[in-house]
Amino acid sequence: MVRNSILLVFTILTLATMACSVTFNLPSNTVTTGQTNTDQINVPIPTNTAETADLTLIFGAGELNLQPGAPDALVSGTATYNVAQFKPEVTTNGNQVTISTGHQDLRGIPNLGNNYKNTWDLKLGDVPMQLNIKAGAYKGVMELGGLSLGSLSVADGASQVKLNFSNPNKVEMDTFRYETGASTVELKGLANANFSDMIFKGGAGSYTLDFSGELKQDATVSVDAGLSSVTIIVPKGVSARVLVDRGLANVDISGDWEKSGSDYSLSGSGPRLTINVNLGAGNLVLRNE
Repeated sequence: MVRNSILLVFTILTLATMACSVTFNLPSNTVTTGQTNTDQINVPIPTNTAETADLTLIFGAGELNLQPGAPDALVSGTATYNVAQFKPEVTTNGNQVTISTGHQDLRGIPNLGNNYKNTWDLKLGDVPMQLNIKAGAYKGVMELGGLSLGSLSVADGASQVKLNFSNPNKVEMDTFRYETGASTVELKGLANANFSDMIFKGGAGSYTLDFSGELKQDATVSVDAGLSSVTIIVPKGVSARVLVDRGLANVDISGDWEKSGSDYSLSGSGPRLTINVNLGAGNLVLRNE
């Protein structure tokens, strides 16, 4: 569990300089818990509706839950925490909105123990937006289907994340970028994200990229991972090609993949999915189902 290993995770993040919303400097110190507070978060839709909203979520450690359904708002929901420094802050500058995990001036590696709580339960509005998520050691459950995302960027450290597009994105997404560390990441319904380019970069972790959904345009995906286990799932009937620079990694295939050297392909109709994989070591699984 994230809570039971939080001190180790923050140490790893500091030494590896992973993308994270909080930066800590040695030496370590103890952060005490207090009473549990629940803050309401309600960010109105930017007044200039002719421009795309630029929403950034900066989250440290804890649990982050996202889903559609903010009524007449850009963001609505709650933040529940029992560490004073975790009190969320909202800043707005025109169409740029940032929600961050409280004060970022903690000194040293925080010893949070096992009793801390920091949970965001947020709903996002159905307005055109660019969504940026910067997080540390956290557990994330994100349902982003049915929104209007022009771009999506996620950067986190050691994490456990499930991100899903159960419904089609209502606009064409230019770029979907996901950068992570020693994490367990499951991305589902990726065809519904409606992106033209996707970039996934991982460290030593376990990653699943499921391209289920409706592919509406040709899409190019770049997967770059180190000592990792990567599973790529492409539905039957989708035209796909996977080019693998595997290093010392193993490649296992199941389904109707046709192999020619380091080139794997699937016959299908409609838009084509092209995936370039650079895997230094570990295991790559290609599934067709």
